[in-house]
Amino acid sequence: MPRLVHRIPKYRHHKRSGLAVVTIDGRDHYLGRHGSTESRAMYRRLIAEWNASGRRSMPADPNDGLTLVELIARYWRFCQTYYTKNGEPTSEVPCVAESMRPLRELYGRLPASEFGPLKLKTVREEMIKKGWARTTVNGRIQRIRKMFKWAVENEILTADKYEALRAVAGLRKGRSAAREPRRVQPVAENHVEAILAHVSDQVAAMIRLQLLTGMRSGEVTIMRGIDLDMSGEVWNYRPAYHKTEHHEVERLIPLGPRAQQVIHPFLNRDLSAYLFSPSEAEAVRLKNRHAARTTPMSCGNRPGSSRKRRRTRPARDRYDTNSYRRAICRGCDVAFPAPEGMLAKDIAAWQKDHRFHPHQLRHTAATQIRRKYGLEAAKCILGHSNIETTQIYAEVNQVQATRIMAEVG
Repeated sequence: MPRLVHRIPKYRHHKRSGLAVVTIDGRDHYLGRHGSTESRAMYRRLIAEWNASGRRSMPADPNDGLTLVELIARYWRFCQTYYTKNGEPTSEVPCVAESMRPLRELYGRLPASEFGPLKLKTVREEMIKKGWARTTVNGRIQRIRKMFKWAVENEILTADKYEALRAVAGLRKGRSAAREPRRVQPVAENHVEAILAHVSDQVAAMIRLQLLTGMRSGEVTIMRGIDLDMSGEVWNYRPAYHKTEHHEVERLIPLGPRAQQVIHPFLNRDLSAYLFSPSEAEAVRLKNRHAARTTPMSCGNRPGSSRKRRRTRPARDRYDTNSYRRAICRGCDVAFPAPEGMLAKDIAAWQKDHRFHPHQLRHTAATQIRRKYGLEAAKCILGHSNIETTQIYAEVNQVQATRIMAEVG
């Protein structure tokens, strides 16, 4: 009868993932990047625990029966409380929900401990089939990985589950079937000027401010008098909150004479009130419509007689990024109407080509600042922490490059 030998399980290299792995009692434990100090330390700890238990099977994970649907539900509850700002959920919350949908549809009933790199790549292929852009797919796969990282942090899953998923590389440009996203381009100033007469004074002021200062749409919509320091020749605007405040980044937006002139008509209010109010814009619109009324007052409805006691969507005291974007799109549709006789299926394409969104205004301002004052100045004005981010926003001055090469080359 052969002698039974209890050998110590070996530290091995899993070539497909690039991770270190050890097999104890028929169960693989991924340790992290092969050859790293952390992976060898984890290997020694697992072997020590195995020896301490009398070289018997490792204790079962209490969360081994946890399905992906249950894990997603736990993570969703965490996201709803974590991704908040001023008591309201941020835009990250719907992004997490959309990222988890293909995972839930394909592997919802699968134990979370059995989800690995190949299954993650299958989820990624499903995202590509939905027509999502390459960068969108990469971002949503990263959110799935982030869920597993959270599960490891809270001792719901073991660390090897997250480490294995990290081995799945992101999609590279031209190396996958995913479509490439359309790069955000600056919008021509004559295009912007054409719509200013077709939007409210509040929206027109926000558009002009973005062009002058390069601030984000979320910063211009929350502007209040209390946030303005008007003691100097150049005013300083400090938003009550902004995109990167959780990174402990301070945001200060200088406002020159032209920007001051834009906001001056909206300073006649309580300091804590928002400068740009949809309810005020709606009141002006109704007043102008009444002034242009041709029906005699003895006929038809009188002002206020057809008003609902409780509106389903009452006008708010400030714009948000979505209502601001919609207002710009409506102005574009009025300023650039589709040609008569155009088929309905082509009208959407026409509108898409003739619309712009607030983010493009920030790109336009960044490009102009870079062209006139340089890349470092654009970085400071936009509030970026590194120059690489600014290069995404500020287009290269190709005209200047062409002129230089005409002289030099």
